[in-house]
Parts: sequence; C-alpha cells; structure tokens
Amino acid sequence: MREELFTILRSPHVSEKATRLADKHRQFVFEVALPSNKETIKQAVEMLFEVKVAHVRVVNVKPKQKRFGTMMGQRKKWKKAYVTLQEGHDINFAGNQ
Repeated sequence: MREELFTILRSPHVSEKATRLADKHRQFVFEVALPSNKETIKQAVEMLFEVKVAHVRVVNVKPKQKRFGTMMGQRKKWKKAYVTLQEGHDINFAGNQ
C-alpha cells in the first residue's frame, strides 16, 4: 500500500488561484492519478509531507478540443485535488526553512 501512495500525487498544480488558496486558506492543489479517491489522496499527502489533512475536494477536468495543424484532437482528461490542511500545518514546496 505504501508504494501505491507514491503514485497518487502527480505534481502540484501551480496557478494564480492555487497560490491565493495556499496563502489565505491553507489549501493546496495537486494533479492526481485518475483512479485515486479522496481517502487515498489524504493518506498520500499526510505520508509524503508529514502534515494533517482536514479535508479533500476532487475535480475531474474534462478534455479540451485542440487543433494540431489540420487535425483535431483532445488534451487528456485529468483529476485535480484541493487539499485543505489542519490549523498549524503547512507545506513548503521551495524546501528552504
């Protein structure tokens, strides 16, 4: 089970909204694996970052139609997780203390 948790979180999602949520509400946004659910995302964040998670919200992002030259195609669908930390906990992605 422990090895599976390393494959749940793909990457942190960096955007203006994600930065604002992290600063004001202790919410962090991650791109996660498609078969993951709220409980496994919570376990993965708590294990990898050694923090306590208050709750998790999950959003399925639909694929967008894009044009590649003369061909029409789609971007891949993906899953986004909003992770809210408990009071007194924080994640430092920069690594400096």
